[in-house]
Amino acid sequence: TDIISYAFKFMGRPYVWGASGPSAFDCSGFTAYVYSRYGVSLPHSAAAQYGMGQAVEKGNLRPGDLVFFNTYTYLGHVGMYIGGGRFIQASSGSKKITISSLSESYYSSRYAGARRYLK
Repeated sequence: TDIISYAFKFMGRPYVWGASGPSAFDCSGFTAYVYSRYGVSLPHSAAAQYGMGQAVEKGNLRPGDLVFFNTYTYLGHVGMYIGGGRFIQASSGSKKITISSLSESYYSSRYAGARRYLK
């Protein structure tokens, strides 16, 4: 869970569309930035990130897995699972890096799947 501790260092940083850190992020910029620290190169696109890694069933999520949502577009949003049904994300709604729950109606109704990139 080192990757989760690292991701938490960016809590509260601003959401800016197209930003890839470290002073501001959008959703896929955040996940790509955090993963780059661990030697995993991810593209700056939620849909492209979804096309990589190993598929993970919702019931088998582990901290560090990426969770994807169909928001404004197909596979338009990504966050990082942190455990306990929650995920950290660069949220356009709250305009910052924040924690949300997979069970919130907005996210549960838009959940598209998950991917694992670390062993």
